[in-house]
Amino acid sequence: MKKYPDPDAIYPNEYKTSCFIKNVVKAPNISIGEYTYYDDALAAVDFEKNNVLFNYPEFGDKLVIGKFCQIAQGVKFIMGAANHRLSSVTTYPFNVFGGEWSEKTPPHMSQLPFKGDTVIGNDVWIGRESVIMPGVKIGDGAIIAAYSVVSKNVAPYTVVGGNPAGFIKKRFSDDRLTELLLEIKWWDFEPSRLAEILPLLCDPDLDKVKRALEKFRKNSRPLYS
Repeated sequence: MKKYPDPDAIYPNEYKTSCFIKNVVKAPNISIGEYTYYDDALAAVDFEKNNVLFNYPEFGDKLVIGKFCQIAQGVKFIMGAANHRLSSVTTYPFNVFGGEWSEKTPPHMSQLPFKGDTVIGNDVWIGRESVIMPGVKIGDGAIIAAYSVVSKNVAPYTVVGGNPAGFIKKRFSDDRLTELLLEIKWWDFEPSRLAEILPLLCDPDLDKVKRALEKFRKNSRPLYS
C-alpha cells in the first residue's frame, strides 16, 4: 500500500519545523487548505498566535489560504482590525481606553476602514518575513519575495517583491502554461492522482510540461506518458 503525507498531521516530516497549519489554527474566520505549511524552527505550531495579527473575528473579515502554500518563517498576515480610523482629523483610538473617552466616542471597530477578506490562492510561496496587508488577494502559483510588504493584489503565477511589493516578472514566458495550470488545478487532485504527476510538476522542461497538460486537457490521458 502506498503511503502519502497525512494532511491531518501537525508535523508532516521528521524535522518538525514545518507544520500543516490547518490542523492547529482554531479561529472561525481563518480557512487553510490541505498541505499548506508554515516553516519555523522555533514555533511553527504557534502560527495563529504569532503570525496572524489583530485578528478579531467579530470585525467581519476572513483569512483564506489555499492548498499547498509554502509560508516561510516570520511571515505576518495583518488583519483589518489593525487599522485606525481615517475619516476624522485624528487617528487616535480614544474609545478603547475606557472612561469618559469611551462614553463620548463611537465604538472603535465601527469606525475602522474595512478592506475585505485576505485571500491567498493555491501553491503560493511567501518568502521570509513578508507582510501581507488586509484585503489583499494573491493568485494561484504566485511568489512573494522575502521581506516584502504586499499591499496590492498579486496576479496568478507572477513574482513580486519589495516595500511596497511590485511586479518583478511572470513565472513563465509562455502564458499558455499559466492558463493550463489554472484550468487543470492540480492541487485539487486526489492523492493517488497527484502522486502520478509529481514527475511532471517537478520537471524543468516547461515545453514538455505544457504539451502534457494540453494532452490531458484534450484527451484526459495520463499526464506523464
